[in-house]
Amino acid sequence: METKEMNDYVEKIKSNIWEENHNIYQILLAEDVEKCRKNLLSRAIDAELAMKESDMPLILRSVCIHGFDVMKNLLSKRHEKMLGFSTLDLMRKSANFDESIGDGFYVEIYHLFLAMQGKPKIYPSFFMEEKEYKFSEENPGVDRSNFLDVMYGNIEKFLNKYPSGLDFEAINKRRKNKEKILNFFGAGDDDWNDYRWHLRHLFKSMDDIENLKKLMALTNEETNAMEIAIKNKIPFCITPYYLHLMDFDNADRKYDHQIRAQVIPTIHYVENMLRHTKDREYKKDFMKERDTTPQKGITRRYVMISIIKPIQTCPQICMYCQRNWQIMNPEEEDVFLTKDELEKAIDWFSEHKSMREVLITGGDPFMLEDDAIEHIIKRFSEIEHIIGIRIGSRIPVTLPQRITKKFAEMLGSYVKIGKKYVAISTHIEHPYEITPETGEAIRKIMKQGITAYNQQVYTKETARRFESVKLRMELKKVGIDPYYTFYPQGKYETKNFLLPVARIMQERKEEARLLPGAFRTDEFVFNVPKLGKNHLRAYQDNEIIGIKENGARVYLFYPWEKNIVMVEPYIYVDQPIIEFLDDMVRREERYEDYESIWYYY
Repeated sequence: METKEMNDYVEKIKSNIWEENHNIYQILLAEDVEKCRKNLLSRAIDAELAMKESDMPLILRSVCIHGFDVMKNLLSKRHEKMLGFSTLDLMRKSANFDESIGDGFYVEIYHLFLAMQGKPKIYPSFFMEEKEYKFSEENPGVDRSNFLDVMYGNIEKFLNKYPSGLDFEAINKRRKNKEKILNFFGAGDDDWNDYRWHLRHLFKSMDDIENLKKLMALTNEETNAMEIAIKNKIPFCITPYYLHLMDFDNADRKYDHQIRAQVIPTIHYVENMLRHTKDREYKKDFMKERDTTPQKGITRRYVMISIIKPIQTCPQICMYCQRNWQIMNPEEEDVFLTKDELEKAIDWFSEHKSMREVLITGGDPFMLEDDAIEHIIKRFSEIEHIIGIRIGSRIPVTLPQRITKKFAEMLGSYVKIGKKYVAISTHIEHPYEITPETGEAIRKIMKQGITAYNQQVYTKETARRFESVKLRMELKKVGIDPYYTFYPQGKYETKNFLLPVARIMQERKEEARLLPGAFRTDEFVFNVPKLGKNHLRAYQDNEIIGIKENGARVYLFYPWEKNIVMVEPYIYVDQPIIEFLDDMVRREERYEDYESIWYYY
C-alpha cells in the first residue's frame, strides 16, 4: 500500500477477520481439504436458507444472496480446474497468514463474509446520513422533496470538483495557451481555424519534444516516455489544438490529468510496446480482430453491423487505444487501404444482405480528405439494405476545426428521411475536454440532421465519484448523447488505465442512476475478445469464479450469443479493488466514499 490510510485500513481488517469469523476460521484449519470444502459449502447453504426465512431487511437480503452465490462459485472444483488455482486453498493459507497471500485477498474475503452475514458496509451511503431517510406522516411529499434537495446538494459538492472546458476560467486559460502556441509558430487566428495548419504542426518528433518543453511544464517521466516512443517509432503525436487544452503552468495533473494521460505515454507503456515491436499485431490485439476479419479492412462480430477501417492513423494517438497493435503514425506508409482494397471491402458489404449498419472507423476517417470520405459514404448510401452509416471519430475533441460548414453539409446530404441515417460516434472522456469549439463542431453536424453519440472508455482517469456524471451533463450541453461506457481493454501495456469491473458497476448504480434518463442513455459494457460486448448491468451475463492471492477477482463473461448458440465464455482476471482504492486515496479521495464497491458482484 502506498498510503498510510490504506495501510491502517488493511491492518485493521487482517487483525479482526478471523476473530469475527471464528467458525469459518475453524473449518479452514481442517487438514482434509475436501472435508473443508464440504463443510464450508454446507454452512453457506444452511446460512442462505436461514437468511431467506429471517426478517433481514429485503434491501440487504439481495446483497446477501449475491454473496452466497460468489462463495459457492469460489468453492467449485470445476472452477478450480478451469482457472488452474484454488481460491479455497488461498483461503486456507490466509487463515494461517501465509506470506504469499496479499492484503487485497484478506480485504476481499472480509467484505464477502460481511455480505453473507447481511452486514455490508453500504448504509448509510457515502453521501447521505441515515437520519435523512425518515419522512413525517403529515407532509411526506414535502419531506421527500427536501430529502432529494439534500441529496442533490451532496452530489453538487462532488460535481464542483471537476472543471469543465465550458467554464469561463478554462476558456480564458486556453485562450492564453492558444496565443502562446500561435506566437511560438509565428501564426495567427486564420491558421488556428484551419485544420490543415494543425496537421502540419503535429507534435511528433524529437524537435517537437524540445518545443513542448518551451511551451509547457513537463515532468521528467513524461519527457523520457515521449522520447523513447519517438526514437522507437511507437505511435505518438499531439495536435496543437489538443495541446492547448492542457494546463501549461504546471505538470501536477490536478485538472488536466485525463488529457495528459490520453496522449502522453508512460514509461510502463513504451517499455511494454518495445518488447513486441516485431509481433505487435499478435501480442497486442486484445480483441482478436485478426480472427473476426472476413476481408481486409473489415471487422465483423455481430449479425447486422460490421466495421470498415479505411485508415489506420489519427491526428493524435490515444494511449489506451484498442487498436494500438494496428495504428501507425500519420506519416508512415500503408496507413490507408489501397483503392482496390477499399472497393473490395465496400463490395463485401453490398454482397452481405444482413448488413443494416456500417461503422466507418480506423484510425480516424475524418483524417481523410473531403472527397475521399464522400466517396466512401456515397458508395454505402447506394447499398439498398444498409440503413445506417455511422462514422467513428475523435475529431470533435482533438481537432474540431476539421468539421467545416461545407464538410457537415456534405455529410448531411446523405441523410434520407425514411431510408438512410448518418450518425457520428465520438469519444470524449472527460468534461475538461469539452470546449465551445467542440460544441460548434457538433452544432454544424446536428443542423444537417446527424445525431452525435459518445463512447466513453471508463478508466482510472475518469473514475472519481460523479466525475463521469459531470461528463454526461456537459455532453448534453453540446448536443451529444451518451451511447456506450466501455470497460477499458485489459491489456498489460495500458495497466495504468485499468480499474476493477466493480467500479463501473458502482458508478452505474450509485451515480449515473441519479441523473435524468436522457442524460444516462449509455450502456455499460465489457468487450469480450473475438465476441464483442457483454452488458455489465446484467448479472446473468457475468459471474465471479475465483479470487487470486492479490485480491483480483476472476470473472466468467458470457458472450452476447448466450441463449442463441453455444459459445465458450471468456475468463478475465480483474484489477484488485484494494489497488484501485489505494490509488484513489493517493489522488486525495476518501476510501470511505467508495467502500460499497466490494459488494458489486
